[in-house]
Amino acid sequence: MRDFTLKSYQSLLVAFQQAGYRFQTFEELMTNPAEGKSVVMRHDVDELAWNALKIAQLESKLGVRATFFFRIVKQSNVPEVIEQIVKLGHEIGYHYEDLALAEGDETKAIKTFEENLSYFRKYYPVKSVCMHGSSTSKFDNRLLWKDHLLSDFGLVGEPYLSVDFDKVFYLTDTGYAWDGGKYATRDIVESGFGLKFHSTSQIVECIKTGGFPEKALILAHTLWTDSWIQWYGLHIREFFRNNLKLLAKSNPIVDRFYKKIVDFYWKK
Repeated sequence: MRDFTLKSYQSLLVAFQQAGYRFQTFEELMTNPAEGKSVVMRHDVDELAWNALKIAQLESKLGVRATFFFRIVKQSNVPEVIEQIVKLGHEIGYHYEDLALAEGDETKAIKTFEENLSYFRKYYPVKSVCMHGSSTSKFDNRLLWKDHLLSDFGLVGEPYLSVDFDKVFYLTDTGYAWDGGKYATRDIVESGFGLKFHSTSQIVECIKTGGFPEKALILAHTLWTDSWIQWYGLHIREFFRNNLKLLAKSNPIVDRFYKKIVDFYWKK
Protein backbone atom coordinates (compact mmCIF):
# COMPACT_ATOMS: atom_id res chain seq x y z
CA MET A 1 0.00 0.00 0.00
CA ARG A 2 1.25 3.51 -0.80
CA ASP A 3 2.28 5.43 2.31
CA PHE A 4 1.67 9.11 3.06
CA THR A 5 -1.83 9.02 1.59
CA LEU A 6 -5.02 10.12 3.31
CA LYS A 7 -5.95 6.46 3.50
CA SER A 8 -2.79 5.58 5.42
CA TYR A 9 -3.23 8.67 7.60
CA GLN A 10 -6.75 7.55 8.46
CA SER A 11 -5.40 4.13 9.48
CA LEU A 12 -3.09 5.91 11.94
CA LEU A 13 -5.91 7.94 13.48
CA VAL A 14 -8.20 4.93 13.77
CA ALA A 15 -5.44 2.88 15.40
CA PHE A 16 -5.06 5.54 18.08
CA GLN A 17 -8.81 5.64 18.65
CA GLN A 18 -9.12 1.89 18.93
CA ALA A 19 -6.21 1.81 21.39
CA GLY A 20 -7.95 4.31 23.66
CA TYR A 21 -5.91 7.43 22.95
CA ARG A 22 -7.47 10.84 23.45
CA PHE A 23 -6.72 13.51 20.85
CA GLN A 24 -5.78 16.97 22.08
CA THR A 25 -4.80 20.22 20.41
CA PHE A 26 -1.41 21.64 21.26
CA GLU A 27 -3.06 24.42 23.27
CA GLU A 28 -4.89 21.79 25.33
CA LEU A 29 -1.63 19.93 25.92
CA MET A 30 -0.19 23.14 27.37
CA THR A 31 -3.20 24.22 29.44
CA ASN A 32 -5.07 21.04 30.35
CA PRO A 33 -3.05 17.89 29.56
CA ALA A 34 -5.13 14.73 29.46
CA GLU A 35 -4.56 11.92 31.88
CA GLY A 36 -3.72 8.53 30.43
CA LYS A 37 -3.15 7.95 26.72
CA SER A 38 -3.18 11.10 24.58
CA VAL A 39 -1.75 12.35 21.31
CA VAL A 40 -1.45 15.73 19.61
CA MET A 41 -1.66 15.75 15.82
CA ARG A 42 0.30 18.77 14.64
CA HIS A 43 0.37 19.98 11.04
CA ASP A 44 2.93 22.51 9.82
CA VAL A 45 1.37 24.03 6.72
CA ASP A 46 4.62 24.92 4.96
CA GLU A 47 2.85 24.76 1.59
CA LEU A 48 -0.04 22.98 -0.18
CA ALA A 49 -2.68 24.64 1.98
CA TRP A 50 -5.53 22.83 0.20
CA ASN A 51 -3.99 19.52 1.25
CA ALA A 52 -4.18 20.78 4.84
CA LEU A 53 -7.91 21.30 4.39
CA LYS A 54 -8.38 17.73 3.17
CA ILE A 55 -6.49 16.46 6.21
CA ALA A 56 -8.62 18.65 8.48
CA GLN A 57 -11.81 17.36 6.88
CA LEU A 58 -10.74 13.74 7.40
CA GLU A 59 -9.88 14.42 11.04
CA SER A 60 -13.18 16.20 11.62
CA LYS A 61 -15.06 13.27 10.12
CA LEU A 62 -13.37 10.99 12.66
CA GLY A 63 -14.02 13.37 15.55
CA VAL A 64 -10.36 14.39 15.87
CA ARG A 65 -9.23 17.93 16.72
CA ALA A 66 -5.76 18.84 15.52
CA THR A 67 -3.44 21.85 15.41
CA PHE A 68 -2.49 23.58 12.17
CA PHE A 69 0.44 26.02 12.12
CA PHE A 70 0.28 28.42 9.16
CA ARG A 71 3.14 30.43 7.70
CA ILE A 72 2.72 33.97 6.39
CA VAL A 73 3.92 33.04 2.86
CA LYS A 74 1.30 32.73 0.13
CA GLN A 75 1.84 28.97 -0.33
CA SER A 76 0.54 28.53 3.23
CA ASN A 77 -1.49 31.62 4.03
CA VAL A 78 -4.72 30.95 2.12
CA PRO A 79 -7.59 32.72 3.95
CA GLU A 80 -10.32 30.44 2.57
CA VAL A 81 -8.48 27.36 3.81
CA ILE A 82 -7.80 28.86 7.23
CA GLU A 83 -11.44 29.86 7.65
CA GLN A 84 -12.71 26.40 6.72
CA ILE A 85 -10.26 24.63 9.05
CA VAL A 86 -11.36 26.88 11.91
CA LYS A 87 -15.02 26.08 11.15
CA LEU A 88 -14.18 22.38 11.42
CA GLY A 89 -13.14 22.98 15.04
CA HIS A 90 -9.36 22.70 14.78
CA GLU A 91 -6.74 24.89 16.45
CA ILE A 92 -4.83 27.43 14.37
CA GLY A 93 -1.33 28.62 15.27
CA TYR A 94 1.36 30.79 13.71
CA HIS A 95 4.31 29.02 12.06
CA TYR A 96 6.76 31.87 12.53
CA GLU A 97 10.00 32.53 10.65
CA ASP A 98 10.44 36.21 11.41
CA LEU A 99 14.05 36.11 12.58
CA ALA A 100 15.16 34.34 9.39
CA LEU A 101 13.16 36.71 7.18
CA ALA A 102 14.65 39.69 9.04
CA GLU A 103 18.18 38.31 8.50
CA GLY A 104 18.78 38.18 12.23
CA ASP A 105 17.51 41.70 13.01
CA GLU A 106 15.73 40.97 16.31
CA THR A 107 14.00 44.36 16.53
CA LYS A 108 12.51 43.99 13.06
CA ALA A 109 11.68 40.33 13.67
CA ILE A 110 9.72 40.88 16.88
CA LYS A 111 7.76 43.65 15.17
CA THR A 112 6.75 41.49 12.19
CA PHE A 113 6.06 38.58 14.56
CA GLU A 114 3.53 40.70 16.44
CA GLU A 115 1.97 41.93 13.19
CA ASN A 116 1.68 38.43 11.73
CA LEU A 117 0.32 37.01 14.99
CA SER A 118 -2.36 39.72 14.98
CA TYR A 119 -3.18 38.81 11.38
CA PHE A 120 -3.81 35.14 12.18
CA ARG A 121 -5.82 36.14 15.24
CA LYS A 122 -8.38 37.59 12.83
CA TYR A 123 -9.28 33.98 12.09
CA TYR A 124 -8.70 32.29 15.45
CA PRO A 125 -7.69 33.29 19.02
CA VAL A 126 -4.15 31.99 18.52
CA LYS A 127 -2.46 30.76 21.70
CA SER A 128 0.27 28.58 20.18
CA VAL A 129 3.16 29.25 17.81
CA CYS A 130 5.82 27.02 16.31
CA MET A 131 9.08 27.93 14.60
CA HIS A 132 9.58 27.19 10.93
CA GLY A 133 12.92 25.47 10.36
CA SER A 134 14.10 27.90 7.64
CA SER A 135 16.72 25.35 6.66
CA THR A 136 18.61 27.63 4.26
CA SER A 137 18.97 30.43 6.82
CA LYS A 138 21.75 30.65 9.39
CA PHE A 139 19.26 32.12 11.83
CA ASP A 140 17.31 29.84 14.17
CA ASN A 141 13.86 31.37 14.60
CA ARG A 142 13.66 30.09 18.18
CA LEU A 143 16.31 32.64 19.18
CA LEU A 144 13.56 35.23 18.93
CA TRP A 145 12.70 34.14 22.49
CA LYS A 146 16.16 34.81 23.88
CA ASP A 147 15.04 38.27 25.02
CA HIS A 148 11.26 37.89 24.90
CA LEU A 149 8.58 35.80 26.57
CA LEU A 150 5.76 33.87 24.91
CA SER A 151 3.44 35.09 27.64
CA ASP A 152 4.09 38.71 26.60
CA PHE A 153 2.09 37.92 23.46
CA GLY A 154 -0.67 35.94 25.18
CA LEU A 155 0.85 32.63 24.09
CA VAL A 156 0.83 29.40 26.10
CA GLY A 157 3.42 27.34 24.25
CA GLU A 158 5.87 26.59 21.45
CA PRO A 159 6.49 22.88 20.75
CA TYR A 160 10.29 23.10 20.65
CA LEU A 161 10.49 25.24 23.79
CA SER A 162 7.56 24.16 25.94
CA VAL A 163 7.42 20.36 25.72
CA ASP A 164 9.46 17.87 27.74
CA PHE A 165 10.29 15.31 25.04
CA ASP A 166 11.50 12.84 27.63
CA LYS A 167 7.86 12.57 28.67
CA VAL A 168 6.15 13.20 25.33
CA PHE A 169 7.24 11.07 22.36
CA TYR A 170 7.97 13.15 19.27
CA LEU A 171 7.48 11.77 15.79
CA THR A 172 7.83 13.72 12.54
CA ASP A 173 7.47 12.99 8.84
CA THR A 174 10.13 15.56 7.92
CA GLY A 175 11.79 14.55 4.66
CA TYR A 176 8.63 12.66 3.61
CA ALA A 177 9.70 9.82 5.88
CA TRP A 178 9.20 8.85 9.52
CA ASP A 179 12.91 8.09 9.75
CA GLY A 180 14.17 11.07 7.76
CA GLY A 181 16.01 12.70 10.64
CA LYS A 182 19.28 12.92 8.70
CA TYR A 183 17.61 15.39 6.34
CA ALA A 184 16.39 17.67 9.14
CA THR A 185 18.15 20.91 9.96
CA ARG A 186 16.26 22.13 13.03
CA ASP A 187 13.30 19.76 13.33
CA ILE A 188 15.27 17.69 15.82
CA VAL A 189 14.58 16.87 19.47
CA GLU A 190 16.41 14.82 22.05
CA SER A 191 14.37 11.98 23.50
CA GLY A 192 14.98 8.83 25.46
CA PHE A 193 12.23 6.69 23.96
CA GLY A 194 14.49 4.93 21.44
CA LEU A 195 11.70 4.16 18.97
CA LYS A 196 12.12 4.47 15.20
CA PHE A 197 9.68 3.79 12.39
CA HIS A 198 9.98 3.74 8.63
CA SER A 199 6.35 3.39 7.56
CA THR A 200 2.95 4.41 8.90
CA SER A 201 1.96 0.75 9.00
CA GLN A 202 4.82 0.09 11.45
CA ILE A 203 3.50 2.83 13.73
CA VAL A 204 -0.01 1.38 13.50
CA GLU A 205 1.29 -2.07 14.42
CA CYS A 206 3.16 -0.65 17.40
CA ILE A 207 0.01 1.07 18.61
CA LYS A 208 -2.04 -2.10 18.22
CA THR A 209 0.47 -4.22 20.16
CA GLY A 210 0.70 -1.72 23.02
CA GLY A 211 4.29 -0.68 22.46
CA PHE A 212 3.59 2.95 21.57
CA PRO A 213 4.26 5.58 24.27
CA GLU A 214 1.38 6.88 26.36
CA LYS A 215 1.97 10.53 25.37
CA ALA A 216 2.91 11.69 21.88
CA LEU A 217 3.15 14.74 19.65
CA ILE A 218 3.10 13.82 15.97
CA LEU A 219 4.03 16.20 13.17
CA ALA A 220 2.43 15.42 9.82
CA HIS A 221 3.05 17.96 7.05
CA THR A 222 0.72 18.63 4.12
CA LEU A 223 2.34 16.21 1.66
CA TRP A 224 -0.21 13.47 2.41
CA THR A 225 -2.42 12.97 -0.64
CA ASP A 226 -4.59 10.40 -2.40
CA SER A 227 -3.83 11.93 -5.80
CA TRP A 228 -1.55 9.58 -7.76
CA ILE A 229 -0.08 12.43 -9.79
CA GLN A 230 0.65 14.61 -6.76
CA TRP A 231 1.91 11.65 -4.72
CA TYR A 232 4.47 10.59 -7.33
CA GLY A 233 5.45 14.20 -8.06
CA LEU A 234 6.07 14.91 -4.39
CA HIS A 235 8.08 11.73 -3.89
CA ILE A 236 10.34 12.60 -6.82
CA ARG A 237 10.71 16.19 -5.64
CA GLU A 238 11.47 15.17 -2.05
CA PHE A 239 14.01 12.58 -3.18
CA PHE A 240 16.05 15.21 -5.00
CA ARG A 241 15.45 17.87 -2.35
CA ASN A 242 16.52 15.63 0.51
CA ASN A 243 19.72 14.59 -1.22
CA LEU A 244 20.55 18.16 -2.20
CA LYS A 245 19.89 19.25 1.37
CA LEU A 246 22.14 16.52 2.71
CA LEU A 247 24.95 17.31 0.27
CA ALA A 248 24.64 21.03 0.98
CA LYS A 249 25.64 20.42 4.59
CA SER A 250 29.18 19.54 3.50
CA ASN A 251 29.56 21.24 0.12
CA PRO A 252 29.49 25.10 -0.01
CA ILE A 253 28.84 25.17 -3.76
CA VAL A 254 25.83 22.86 -3.47
CA ASP A 255 24.72 24.86 -0.43
CA ARG A 256 24.61 28.10 -2.43
CA PHE A 257 22.82 26.35 -5.32
CA TYR A 258 20.24 24.82 -2.98
CA LYS A 259 19.58 28.19 -1.30
CA LYS A 260 18.95 29.84 -4.68
CA ILE A 261 16.41 27.15 -5.60
CA VAL A 262 14.63 27.48 -2.26
CA ASP A 263 14.56 31.28 -2.43
CA PHE A 264 13.15 31.17 -5.95
CA TYR A 265 10.43 28.68 -4.92
CA TRP A 266 9.14 30.74 -2.02
CA LYS A 267 9.31 34.07 -3.85
CA LYS A 268 7.71 32.94 -7.12
